[in-house]
Amino acid sequence: MKWILRIAVTLAVVFGLFFLITRPEDAASAIQGLVGGIVGVGDSVGRFFSSLASVE
Repeated sequence: MKWILRIAVTLAVVFGLFFLITRPEDAASAIQGLVGGIVGVGDSVGRFFSSLASVE
């Protein structure tokens, strides 16, 4: 089972490098979207816990 994970990770890294080399603008846009999504999730979680803490 470990070898399947190793193959999947290797394929993902190779695909990422290929995408970065052949289409750098699209790769940058994809990374910006990913980071924006992560920041959005963090903001939502922060607002959720803030609303829990401010229950009157």
